Amino acid sequence: MQTKNFQRYFQFLLIVLAAGSIYPLIFLRSGYQETILLVFGLSPEQLNNIYSALGFAFMAGYFPSGWLADRFSTKKLLFISLLICGLAGLWFAQIPSHSIVIIIFIIWGTFSVFTFWAAHLRIVKLLTREGEEGRFFGILDGGRGVVEAGLATIAMYIFASVSNNAEMGTTMALQGVIYLYSFFMIGISVLVLLFVQDGSKSAEDGNTDKEKTSINEVLRIFISDLRKLMVNKYVWLMGFIICMSYAVYWTIFYVGGFLQTNISVDAIRVAQVMVVSLWMRPVGGVLGGFLADKFNKNIVLAIALAFASASLVALAIVPVVAPQFFFEAMIICFSLMIFIVRGIYWALLGDCKIPTPVLGLAIGFISFLAYLPDILTPISSTVLLNIFGETTGQNAFFIFSAVLGAVGIILTFIFDKALKCEKSQQERLS
Repeated sequence: MQTKNFQRYFQFLLIVLAAGSIYPLIFLRSGYQETILLVFGLSPEQLNNIYSALGFAFMAGYFPSGWLADRFSTKKLLFISLLICGLAGLWFAQIPSHSIVIIIFIIWGTFSVFTFWAAHLRIVKLLTREGEEGRFFGILDGGRGVVEAGLATIAMYIFASVSNNAEMGTTMALQGVIYLYSFFMIGISVLVLLFVQDGSKSAEDGNTDKEKTSINEVLRIFISDLRKLMVNKYVWLMGFIICMSYAVYWTIFYVGGFLQTNISVDAIRVAQVMVVSLWMRPVGGVLGGFLADKFNKNIVLAIALAFASASLVALAIVPVVAPQFFFEAMIICFSLMIFIVRGIYWALLGDCKIPTPVLGLAIGFISFLAYLPDILTPISSTVLLNIFGETTGQNAFFIFSAVLGAVGIILTFIFDKALKCEKSQQERLS
């Protein structure tokens, strides 16, 4: 039993390392935007267009990623994802032209979602036992935060050590950062291939002939599986709960600008506050996971989402003459609460009554609904800023996000009540 537990936890550790390493390179602009613009000779508009292409690649991949995870070896899917993203990173490090950079980002968008997203969530779900979902998914998100923060710290050291005022020095420093992330991904891909057990549907359920069926048969099976999901109310509820929660999470990308624009906090202090907020991810993820397993996960999620939404309302309505510390504390509180939410919401998967053969497809469908804010939230923010102006628009955006959080809380209570009603009916029948 101890040996099996060790193998299970070691596999889980590798999934955490994989999830924490595959996305930082894709979102390198968060810490190196000006350097990327300089080294690659891009304009801000060109960089935004590149990330728009990435966003569409993401959205195109979420739903079919679930179908892929159900039909093929999840271990091999993770290996291929990490390996190709790492190799694309080595290509990116050669400082190619603008058109090639777009191709690289589309490759990243495809292999970090289509072949990776549902596969890694599916294998985590299969590694859990009853009553462990909250803990495992909380540690998954918190562990990702630790990996990302650790890699970012090493990357910053490399960049600072190599960089100087000359353009060539800046180029070499950025290349060093890209190489770090790329080689780390490639290394993790090898470990995944060697040590993660196959989580494919065929391996688990004995459906070894599934890949040999005709295209028409595959389509028929896909439609049949999809119908099963369409009538599952928990799948819809979970998708929209995560969607509302993720929309609230998106405001974390705006709170630093709020401090600088609305509260007139200097850039260095803003950076310090945001570093503290970043470290709330492992704290919130792990804490949320353990609270979810100890108490009712739906209630814990609702309470954390309520505090996060209340923090946004406080930021929006409290006069700017209030002490600066108040706004900083609200942002850190918001960060902790929303990372607790992120650490819990995928744990709802265990309550959705999803058969294992369609688990990956369900993850893909839920993800398609859940991550719509990746496209819609920036649009809504732009609209509000255009209507109300930069300062008031920030406040309006925070209140709008808090309202979405309230919708998420209501949906969470509906989800919880539906579960209790179904359990009560089953007890009466038994």
